[in-house]
Amino acid sequence: MRVWDVNPGYLNRQSLLGEHREIHAIFAIVTHGKKGYAHHPETLRWKERLAALKQRHDLVVSEMRLRGYQHHSPVTAPGSLVWPAELVDPPANQFAILEEKYRDREPGRIPLPQSAQQLWAQHEHSFLARDPAYRHRDTLSFEQLALECVEMLRTRPSEELVMDALGRMWECVSQFAKNIPDDPVALIEILRDLSFRHHAVYLLESTALSDLHAWVSA
Repeated sequence: MRVWDVNPGYLNRQSLLGEHREIHAIFAIVTHGKKGYAHHPETLRWKERLAALKQRHDLVVSEMRLRGYQHHSPVTAPGSLVWPAELVDPPANQFAILEEKYRDREPGRIPLPQSAQQLWAQHEHSFLARDPAYRHRDTLSFEQLALECVEMLRTRPSEELVMDALGRMWECVSQFAKNIPDDPVALIEILRDLSFRHHAVYLLESTALSDLHAWVSA
């Protein structure tokens, strides 16, 4: 049983759909008192954090839809959005696990990062929607940046900053569309479509395509 903390864009098809099933399994265990895996570390860390688990579910679903999968099993969860303090594995270790897991197998949408610079480039637009003043420091290790990425993407972005970030993303595909929508939901939907239709690599390797979509669609 595994609920990843890194963006689901890094997961391949099998891992992505597998996490979706396991999130639903945790909800069933916690809300219906089912015995199986009740004491598993993943169940225990999400047991009192179902609102956060719902947000992770919605992020996974956003990534699934981005890749063309249908979804018909929404979840609900009361309470405030508080994330688990503990991680089963540090984010940098999760990338290492995926690297080994995907050896000679299909990759995810976003290439697994090989350096802090590549990791930062993949998260840049997601960070712009939260803290446009943030600058990746060359002295920051891959391990430290990977943790900051997870923590930052768990922060709800403001609508104003989302529109600013989406506007920057729009510059990559603006030659393929006449008008930029002024609604964030419509804008991110068009960006997702244009990115795949015109193979905009910079956007296709961005966490923002699923990350920001999950927040603005909530």
